[in-house]
Amino acid sequence: MMRRMKTIGASMLAAMVCVLAQTAVAPAQTPNPQGQAGKLLTVERIYGQPSLSGSLTQGLQWSADGKQLSYLVRQGTGRDAKTDIWVMDAASGEKKLLLDSEKLQKLLAPPREGSMAASQATGLGRLSPQRYFWSPKSDALLFVSQGQLYWFDLKTQEAKKLSSGEKAAEDPKISPDGRMVSFLRGFDIAVVEVATGKEKKITAGGSEDLMNGKLDWVYPEELGITTAYWWSPDSTQIAFLQMDQKGVTKYPLLNYLSYTGETETVRYPKAGDANPVVRVGVARVKGGKPQWMDTGSEKDIYIPRVNWLRDSKRMAMQRLNRAQNKLELLFADVSNGKSNVVLTEEDKTWINIEDELHFCEDGKRFLWGSERDGFRHLYLYGMDGKILRQLTRGAWEVTSVHGLDEKSGQVYFTATEKSPIERHLYRVSLEGGAVQRLSNGDGSHSASVSPNGAFFVDTYSNAMTPSRQDLRRTDGAHLRAISENKVPELAEYMLSPVEFFTVRGADGTELHAMMIKPPDFSERKKYAVLVHTYGGPHGQIVRNAWGGTNALWHQMMAQKGYVIFGLDNRGMGGRGHAFESHIHKRMGDVELADTLAGVEWLKSKPWVDGGRIGIWGWSYGGYMTTYAMLNAPEVFKAGFAGAPVTDWRQYDTIYTERYMGRPQDNAEGYKKSAPATGAAKLKGKLLIAHGTGDDNVHYANTVALQEEFIKAGKHAEIIAYPGRGHGISDPRARIHLFNRVTQFFLDNL
Repeated sequence: MMRRMKTIGASMLAAMVCVLAQTAVAPAQTPNPQGQAGKLLTVERIYGQPSLSGSLTQGLQWSADGKQLSYLVRQGTGRDAKTDIWVMDAASGEKKLLLDSEKLQKLLAPPREGSMAASQATGLGRLSPQRYFWSPKSDALLFVSQGQLYWFDLKTQEAKKLSSGEKAAEDPKISPDGRMVSFLRGFDIAVVEVATGKEKKITAGGSEDLMNGKLDWVYPEELGITTAYWWSPDSTQIAFLQMDQKGVTKYPLLNYLSYTGETETVRYPKAGDANPVVRVGVARVKGGKPQWMDTGSEKDIYIPRVNWLRDSKRMAMQRLNRAQNKLELLFADVSNGKSNVVLTEEDKTWINIEDELHFCEDGKRFLWGSERDGFRHLYLYGMDGKILRQLTRGAWEVTSVHGLDEKSGQVYFTATEKSPIERHLYRVSLEGGAVQRLSNGDGSHSASVSPNGAFFVDTYSNAMTPSRQDLRRTDGAHLRAISENKVPELAEYMLSPVEFFTVRGADGTELHAMMIKPPDFSERKKYAVLVHTYGGPHGQIVRNAWGGTNALWHQMMAQKGYVIFGLDNRGMGGRGHAFESHIHKRMGDVELADTLAGVEWLKSKPWVDGGRIGIWGWSYGGYMTTYAMLNAPEVFKAGFAGAPVTDWRQYDTIYTERYMGRPQDNAEGYKKSAPATGAAKLKGKLLIAHGTGDDNVHYANTVALQEEFIKAGKHAEIIAYPGRGHGISDPRARIHLFNRVTQFFLDNL
């Protein structure tokens, strides 16, 4: 999703809650110290341009050999803007122009204004398409422009158009040998020869109901899969998912700005309803009918990952049952489709799907990730499915794998080993041994490791410093800055330090929390508190990382005299699977209990006005805000909910059933977890904002809650944003919304 509890007596909570540690992140860009006059933030400035988060170098791509790093250089603004592609030698730092804007303009079709709906879509729509691709030999670039494919030879400096036809070419990929480019045209897979431009389809019969190589809405949104087809290493075959959507509900999204009531239909499986039926095929580039892989007799399953083995004769499929508590790794012979189970993961709650599977070049071993000990760690297996060794271990989790350098035998990954509120890059040998941290500086790092395993781009930020980009060797040594991204304007504002500390949750669990105090904070005053919540799986509110516009809005509200507080309750991310699984089949219950424990800690402070506690959140945080306002009505005086789920029967199968089971199997759990169930208990002031074009959490959630308020004679303020998606992300709407949210809390807290 956008990727819960009983109220406990105040005296009991007060006895259980204690502060364990407290630190503050010092402002890195030297903002004004507390109490000193400075500029005040405004909603218009926070959501205006140029961004107060600065801007990073765009379009960073490693060449296939890992020796060069290309990037976009944009000059000018609006229609007069020009973009060049530059390249930097990673070892020497030498930079040169790779492709200038004049050639790009001749090569590519003129840009079209993107539709608002597309820019705010979820599923695959939430991912920005890759702008260009390096060829496997690092001698050419592939571009996609207005649905057409263009090939630029870097040696000859000649360009040509590869695709033809009226239908757009989508999801392009260059074959491993560099001789062909594959793409989706409509609902089938096609390939084109780079040398001749000869194009042909390699699947047939695709339609909206039966998609070959094309993903639906729910798979990418909830399983994190970004494509539905894959080249074999020898470039002779393509494996693909076929998604049969005939049984999936067609959900209408009405365009309320249309005089004729135009409607877009999205295939959206609601909790408990039919999913797409998925099978795996292998199409040969030379032609012929696909060979279908044996995925078992049960069809109501998920196939969340597909990988080729090194020999191109076998492929790996991950099979997940509908309850999502049993995951099997299958190897299949692509010549006849016969498969066998290599290993099995089972869990009493659910299994999270990630991307750690990697087959070694020796053809004898593979890397695998598992949460079997309560934390996600890396394991090395033999091809017979027998474990060779556990590579990482401890009370921390691997959050992503960035690559395996076969020559040195090192695995590169990001993890929470230093702290759950930070992210750092590490490496570990396939032979085992201690993990080595490669990133430094308190805060959060993400990495893009070069294909040759020699370098990585380190993107780093902390709570007071916007992200910057640096190039490092994979031994951690700093080579050079790519983008320092300094934002001098931030120093002009009265920004308060972000404090990190821990409190005890409802069951005594140590929970991470954060706080921002007003610039002129005094313990002799009484302050209203604004609680920021998310609450759900994988999310974190408490991160030593730059928080963008949310963080700046919090700073603005602190300038207006509010204390900002956030807490990562049980069920949230960064603390391992055992920590998040507390919410199983009872969303809302545990999350609220821990939030209330945090509120009790706040009330124990002499400078907190316990009668003026507000709460806000978006998506799952919007759900938690409405749930809190209706299940702890005496605690929260005011709340703002952005795009909230109000009844989990309204949400999709994969996400909801993972945590709640099916409605027909957990009817009481669904009833208790729904904010709409408690509509009659509303006492405080509640503001809800929702986009009418939200394809993720449908606007119907807010409409259904409003109906319950009408029945109960209760009133909430509801703002509809016509045609906007889940994030209500366009600047004009965002400024409109947060001006209202700001005034709402000023009026009611």
